[in-house]
Amino acid sequence: MARHAILPRTAPFEDKERASLDAVLGAATPIQRAWLAGFLAGLDAAGGQPAAAAPAAPPKAAEPLTILFASESGNSEKLASDVAKLARKNGFKPKIVDFFDLDVASLAGEKHVVAIAATWGEGEPPARAMRAYGELMGDGAPRLDGIDFAVLALGDTSYAEFCAIGKALDARFEALGAKRAYERADLDLDFDKPAAEWIKNTLKALAPAPSADNVVAVDFAARAAEDEEEAEPSREPRVVEVVDHVNLNSSRSDKETIHIALEFEDGAPAYEPGDSLEIYPENDPALVDEILTATGLSGDDALRRALLAERDITTLSATTVERFAKATGHAEAQKLIDSGEAKAWIEGRHLIDLIQSFPAKVTAEHLATITRPLPPRAYSIASSRKEVGDEVHLVIAAVRYETHGRARSGVASTHVADRVKNGAKLRVKLKPNRHFRLPQDPATDIIMVGPGTGVAPFRAFVQERRAVEAPGRSWLFFGDRHFTHDFLYQLEWQDALEDGSLTQIDVAFSRDQPEKIYVQDRIDHHAKELVAWLDGGASFYVCGDANRMAKDVRSAVVRAYQQVKALTPADAEAAVAALERAHRYQQDVY
Repeated sequence: MARHAILPRTAPFEDKERASLDAVLGAATPIQRAWLAGFLAGLDAAGGQPAAAAPAAPPKAAEPLTILFASESGNSEKLASDVAKLARKNGFKPKIVDFFDLDVASLAGEKHVVAIAATWGEGEPPARAMRAYGELMGDGAPRLDGIDFAVLALGDTSYAEFCAIGKALDARFEALGAKRAYERADLDLDFDKPAAEWIKNTLKALAPAPSADNVVAVDFAARAAEDEEEAEPSREPRVVEVVDHVNLNSSRSDKETIHIALEFEDGAPAYEPGDSLEIYPENDPALVDEILTATGLSGDDALRRALLAERDITTLSATTVERFAKATGHAEAQKLIDSGEAKAWIEGRHLIDLIQSFPAKVTAEHLATITRPLPPRAYSIASSRKEVGDEVHLVIAAVRYETHGRARSGVASTHVADRVKNGAKLRVKLKPNRHFRLPQDPATDIIMVGPGTGVAPFRAFVQERRAVEAPGRSWLFFGDRHFTHDFLYQLEWQDALEDGSLTQIDVAFSRDQPEKIYVQDRIDHHAKELVAWLDGGASFYVCGDANRMAKDVRSAVVRAYQQVKALTPADAEAAVAALERAHRYQQDVY
């Protein structure tokens, strides 16, 4: 966003000079401006030269600050950027380091460290942070004596191992000799406000004691360059219209996968293939009414509106049970917590189960305390702006299942599948992902592995490569259950093969034969060709399930290297790790 000009047009400077001064002064803090004003006044009084008898003391170097982030969805990375921006204004010289790129041995030479870490799945580090995290937790980790640190942990209370990675890092830094400068914060999905407060207090705790006779050096060039960088995408939701809504599965499929096209009236944001779009969903009205009936609050229209669009009424965690017991005073619910059985009991259950299993007087205020804000859901963008203009396309699989004798459904997926039709409005927000990008050189070959809805970003990749007439080859591995019923975008892939934007496609339909076949099996079958592509410089991409598919695919690539090049398991693993470090093996997993 352009900064308001400080110097008037009547100032005795050329336009270019005035712009440069605006950039410097606009980036300065009030203290820095006051110092500069005094310095210039003194310089003028001395006849334009600094007083020779009293040379100014050299400025005190800005305090170094290393900001580490371990991110899967981009939240930790964004907060690391927020820390850096505020740190510069507070006299620090920050550097941001992705755990993916971290040289663990170099940590011993740092002075101040802030670590921001997300927890993935059941207590695992983000995939990109796996190597460095393992080294830091291992026996070969360096001593960190003399370092001041603070850890910000991000997580999701719907998972048992809430903020496990941040907690582990916090304990590990201390065990290696570092001194905790500020207490760790463990934040849920609604982290924006508490994170901002934590960042402010942490930088205050890390700041050196003020010195009256020292002037802090400020890197105005870095600040000005930061101001001139391309503005970040707006963090405010925008309203879009649904212009296409199609079930991609046949009527005989046991799955329901919705292709949805969204139109931005005032122009689509500048998204890139690989980015995601967050949808702000609404809860199932039938479930909202069931909760209101169970709590005796059916007549509260304001509460009903809040439960529809603002509160998370499905997630059930140990924290939810604790809040419920405290708010209602229910003895049996408290007994469930005290006995240590709450963790097992909540498995497969939702908020309605808690309310019905432990009847109590529940007020609207109680529900606000018990529940958390309803978070948006992120979906990989399945289109290229170069082909679809001011639209964004998504591919969303409706989640439906049954546990404890009750039908369950995914909040956002069934909102889109059941209650959103053409002409409907949705609130959305762009979520960039700079770690899942096409190669800069369109002549580079690409290999894409995306079973099910994991194919979404690769539809965008193929559209983009077609639009720019990329000379590089493209190879897609796609899988689902049945060829006849579940071959998502089949006709589009056939067209892409004909026009050359897709060079090759290999499919795996797991339930079309007695023995299940998956995309990793197709990789095994084409091991020699796949290694030849990679040796020729191809980039490899995986999108989809993190718990099994992504791990199985990676293992298949390691096997391919081992078999084709006759490597030991360790050397084959090192070959794939080298691809990852070169950003030629990228994952977008969930």
